[in-house]
Amino acid sequence: MFDTLLIANRGEIALRIQKAAKGLGLRTVCVYSEADAAAPYLETADQAVCIGPSASKDSYLNADAIILAALQTGAGAIHPGYGFLSENTAFAQAVVDAGLVFVGPDAACIRAMGDKVAAKKAMIAAGVPCVPGPDSALPYDFIEIRRIATEIGYPVILKAAGGGGGRGMRVVRTEEELAKAVAVTREEAERFFSNPDIYIEKFLENPRHVEIQMICDSHGNALWLGDRDCSMQRRHQKVIEEAPAPGIDRVLIAEVGERCARACRQIGYVGAGTFEFLYEDGQFYFIEMNTRVQVEHPVTEMVTGLDIVAMQLRAARGEAFDVVQSEISTAGHAIECRINAEDPYSFAPSPGKLTEVVLPEGEGVRVDTHIRAGYVIPTHYDSMIAKLIVHGRDRGEALARMRAALDGFHIGGVVTNIPLQAALMDEPGFVEGGMNIHHLEHWLAERSSQ
Repeated sequence: MFDTLLIANRGEIALRIQKAAKGLGLRTVCVYSEADAAAPYLETADQAVCIGPSASKDSYLNADAIILAALQTGAGAIHPGYGFLSENTAFAQAVVDAGLVFVGPDAACIRAMGDKVAAKKAMIAAGVPCVPGPDSALPYDFIEIRRIATEIGYPVILKAAGGGGGRGMRVVRTEEELAKAVAVTREEAERFFSNPDIYIEKFLENPRHVEIQMICDSHGNALWLGDRDCSMQRRHQKVIEEAPAPGIDRVLIAEVGERCARACRQIGYVGAGTFEFLYEDGQFYFIEMNTRVQVEHPVTEMVTGLDIVAMQLRAARGEAFDVVQSEISTAGHAIECRINAEDPYSFAPSPGKLTEVVLPEGEGVRVDTHIRAGYVIPTHYDSMIAKLIVHGRDRGEALARMRAALDGFHIGGVVTNIPLQAALMDEPGFVEGGMNIHHLEHWLAERSSQ
């Protein structure tokens, strides 16, 4: 048990964690970089500690500084949020070695799920459906690589075993492209992830991106909290998320959810986590597991009525959940738009001082944000400044509420992507639902050609 939590992150997720912690009666310590010295959420923390200069590598990625801050402030646990050190095996272990609690799975689980080859092997063992392809890294013998690719059938996709964020992936459509693609992907894997291992899978042409949200305690309770559709993506980065995924058989979702729960129990997983799948032609194919809370967790909270971050903290304190799987249900539909300080056409970042912030209100509307008028968006970090989430009785009502909420969301002083999100709420493919992961890219290409 711990009574003080250090929040090792920034922006809206730092404030979100702070609110959940205070709701459980915990003291909060927020760390910050010099660029975030005026962040509003520092004012509501019980204590705030500067851990370094503006650059992430000198502050939010400085594990030693974060752990030292926890020890000096009497924090008993560290919540890493998402991004930064949230899925860093060495950091998770260092936190525990310092006598502190890491709010998340242990280092062994992070390591196993962070290596895509090891994760696939674990999922196959648990009966979770996976994309066709071997459950081992590719050998260095090109003749054998060519045999494997031919057996799977072109097109195939090469991926870095330690990859993520859309890096270290390459589609190969013909045998003639294979040798060069293998060499380049290995080089990227080594450069970006310090691991030259790559693996190969069947490339699905028009899949959707569907997720299963998990939350697990240390008493064997592994709960799946429904599903999300995150297919609206640009350059492998999610733009809009919704729950539940439109048009997918709920019986199939439940079957996959139970298999995910079984996998979590088998690997001793504790905390929040997300199984990510490609979905095509009525079939689910596991691609990776994120061992942290995700940006899009609010849509699941809106349809289940559960507080995922509070459940993370309870699990980290060793508590058993007071809800069982049979009591978990979803109601209505939720949609989340990521609001970024960026040009809605060029996507260039737009940092600067906010002269106006008017947040939307109304039935079923939620805004997760740390900004206010006068706040200066720094140049050093991701451009996301808010998440706009709405809930309705059905998808049609959720779309209507999102249109109204976007119309009532005003930010002055910088350019934002609110106009883009508003346009997407009326885009026919998105309105219909069930679009594939290429849909947004195609729409953006058509828009730029007009």
